[in-house]
Amino acid sequence: MDKPVTTPERPPLDPAFIELLRALFGERLHLTEAMCLQHGGSEAHFATMPPDAVVFARSTEEVVELVKLCTAHDVPIIPYGAGTSIEGNTLAVRGGVSVNLSEMDAILAVNAEDLDCTVQAGCRREQLNEYLRDQGLFFPIDPGANATIGGMASTRASGTNAVRYGTMREAILSLRVVTPDGRDIRTARRARKSAAGYDLTRLMVGAEGTLGIITEVTLRLHGIPEQISSAVCGFETLQGAVDTVVQAIQIGVPLARVEILDDMQIKAVNLFSKLDLPETTHLFFEFHGSPAHVAEQIETVSELAAMNGGGQFQWSNLPEERARLWKARHEAYYAAVALRPGSVGWATDVCVPISRLAECVAETKRDLQTSTVPATILGHVGDGNFHVVFAMNPDDPAERAEVEAINGRLVERALAMDGTCTGEHGIGLGKQKYLEAELGEAVDLMRMIKTALDPKDLFNPGKIFAR
Repeated sequence: MDKPVTTPERPPLDPAFIELLRALFGERLHLTEAMCLQHGGSEAHFATMPPDAVVFARSTEEVVELVKLCTAHDVPIIPYGAGTSIEGNTLAVRGGVSVNLSEMDAILAVNAEDLDCTVQAGCRREQLNEYLRDQGLFFPIDPGANATIGGMASTRASGTNAVRYGTMREAILSLRVVTPDGRDIRTARRARKSAAGYDLTRLMVGAEGTLGIITEVTLRLHGIPEQISSAVCGFETLQGAVDTVVQAIQIGVPLARVEILDDMQIKAVNLFSKLDLPETTHLFFEFHGSPAHVAEQIETVSELAAMNGGGQFQWSNLPEERARLWKARHEAYYAAVALRPGSVGWATDVCVPISRLAECVAETKRDLQTSTVPATILGHVGDGNFHVVFAMNPDDPAERAEVEAINGRLVERALAMDGTCTGEHGIGLGKQKYLEAELGEAVDLMRMIKTALDPKDLFNPGKIFAR
């Protein structure tokens, strides 16, 4: 099923402006319908909203010139990386120019002694880790998709390793950003801490390109653990699986990864990734450390799982076995959508305090069991974050309304537990109406910051704030 295309009423780009773009980017300026539709699309259920033009930038200096040009002509600018965001974060709501940063993919510096590196925004997560492997280092933030580092910074991405290594907020030391008035700024130095002025780095992380265009990112790195062991464990009940995670966290087990996949999600990954797991709720674990430390973690978590109705652990210590296991987890979104051929995915996420996680997941599962739309639960439950993926018929208004209602109840449930409407997807278009319910008058302050930095509202307009 094809998603609809939405093109709001707007005048075409001025031919003189297009010629200036052509002079700046040459053959890297694209005006074809196919290219614009690609950059106006989304991984999820949103209608396609194409830009009027697409350019591929190769340097911060080119981004500066583009910003100055667009600002002078009042043309919106939408930063674009790998296009893997699922809350409509890169859709061209008001048309304009989509600036694709994927060709800015250089690894500029690796400071192994300091455990940090600097990369251009278009560098991919997997590309960086392949480069670092021979130096005994790795970058741990893993949202599943092979996203660009700039996109991960812009959406404050998280992922499977967040329970131990944190999110992009903790991983970023400094940014190079082009501001709406065309300035090229660095938000910080490489020092591990600083009390110098406002924390502009954290302001830009998660701003979804509404306050600036990130062109370079300086990241914290970690040493590759001496031993890595992965395991899968099935549970009699969803509650038992969640309780195991909560108890492990509460007693201080330093889990590197712990993912939950409910029975429907296991059915989906079995079909999609050719696994043969029993169709019950499962936890996917990964343990990092010395052999003795890993063995201690495994013993503790195995005991907790057994007390909560868990079965035998299936171990994967070989790199190729671990890769197959986590590849199946990373493909879970596509597997869930494939449960219903021709459907479109509607993915949502919330995050709650760990003590309320079991309650929130259980209530959500009961809600899904009454739904006519196939849906799965999965997520990074070690930090209280989980996702629901619906396989929806986009041409059925009744289904869309049903999913909207379930999503609304999920968010309201999370907020009532002092959680958040989005643990890692960002606000984009999909969560705008919940932001004010979550943060109240703080949203007015956010609007003031947006207006101060981008008075013409040209940087990724229409995102984060409801009109």
